[in-house]
Amino acid sequence: MNEEKAMYQAQDAINRRTFLQGAGLGVAALAGLLAQESYGISLPNDARKRIGGLKNAPHFAPKANRVIYLLQSGAPSHLDLFDYKPQLAARHGEDLPDSIRNGQRLTGMTSGQSKFPVAPTIFKFERHGQTGTHLTELLPHTAKIIDELTFIYSMNTDAINHDPAVTFFQTGSQLAGRPSIGSWLAYGLGTECDNLPSYVVLTSKGSGRADDQPLYDRLWGSGFLPTQHQGVKFRNTGDAVLYLSDPEGMDRATRREMLDDLAGLNKIRQKLIGDPEIKTRISQYELAFRMQASVPELLDISKEPSSILEMYGPDVHRSGSFAYNCLLARRLAEQGVRFTQLFHMGWDHHGGLPQAIKGQCYDTDQPSAALIKDLKQRGMLDDTLVVWGGEFGRTVYSQGELSATSYGRDHHPRCFTIWVAGGGIKPGVRHGKTDDYGYNITENPVSVHDLHATMLKLLGIDHERLTYRYQGRDFRLTDVFGEVVDDILL
Repeated sequence: MNEEKAMYQAQDAINRRTFLQGAGLGVAALAGLLAQESYGISLPNDARKRIGGLKNAPHFAPKANRVIYLLQSGAPSHLDLFDYKPQLAARHGEDLPDSIRNGQRLTGMTSGQSKFPVAPTIFKFERHGQTGTHLTELLPHTAKIIDELTFIYSMNTDAINHDPAVTFFQTGSQLAGRPSIGSWLAYGLGTECDNLPSYVVLTSKGSGRADDQPLYDRLWGSGFLPTQHQGVKFRNTGDAVLYLSDPEGMDRATRREMLDDLAGLNKIRQKLIGDPEIKTRISQYELAFRMQASVPELLDISKEPSSILEMYGPDVHRSGSFAYNCLLARRLAEQGVRFTQLFHMGWDHHGGLPQAIKGQCYDTDQPSAALIKDLKQRGMLDDTLVVWGGEFGRTVYSQGELSATSYGRDHHPRCFTIWVAGGGIKPGVRHGKTDDYGYNITENPVSVHDLHATMLKLLGIDHERLTYRYQGRDFRLTDVFGEVVDDILL
């Protein structure tokens, strides 16, 4: 009787705590459903539908099984890399017409300028591949694979500053706290790998700007989803994952015995109070134990053929470089990791853009192209979706002083360019157009929600049906928006 009373008191305590912490009745109900399922009680189909999970089965046949997202943090200039505007050369230094700017809001960094002088790119563009796609001279390796890529010139976003803009791309909301896209996929589709996380994050610092915008762990967080779905960041120095190594004097057998005893205690607690986070904790301890063997093997690239290492470029031997991370991304994809995301910092060029962007392109051009070639030669590109792009574009007008050889560009959310490849994407497509100034979209706009909806469709997910009930509301990555960009799909 006393044991039963204690159980009810404990359950009552966690229910009240969960409510007061802001989890709300929706998550409390979900926790109860998950607890029932852990006891072997099957959930009816309508209950599964209400809580939104796919239960690891896609809504329809997927064309992609995994994603590698090469996020260029700081926002690359589309006008200097991808969106060719030859007519701007004759307008060098002219004030941007009011009819083009059309009252667009500005950041505090340029709102006080008396003039907005047009700054044409100083870099040459040439046509490449059978598609004849224009590309800057700064990306010679990308030029060699250009027919594999589809360019979206008409991306746009609602955010004008870095933090909300990156957060928007990551979570579908400018406000922090929502689940990241990788977490949504891990929740909806589960994992194909027992020895590594479903969602892995790799970071690198660019040579174009050492003091660029910072990154926050919440960008790959699980938000209100169970924490087992959050991204796991691999560090660039020391242990790739904190506390993965055993303490001095502890061997594998001792660690195994300790984890077995700890799991037994956690299962007793789980049975007593039904907190789903305890179940997560048990599974994460077990994953960490398996990662002690799998991660060192993953990070050891010494057995890669010299031809592969040369393809990724000289930086591939430097741990934490973009080249090294691109090779790791391929190795992670081979192991079945669902979502691998590379964050490369250094693209925020408010001044001295020509020199800084050269460094960024040196960092990323050869490794990005090598990743596409490597995936293709292994037969993996067909079911691996690769995305390359930043959080917004850059202005056609110069921020600060404009000269014949140097200029800066401010943030520009109205239009910018990204490229996508593999995983059900039509190769060689050029989607969307911008005006003669690369300032406004004139054809086929694509929003952040549209991109997310398209990515999910390629993975076999109907973006309107992947939901999670939290605080009495069904949330989804695309909120109440999002249209699939069918024109770029096979």
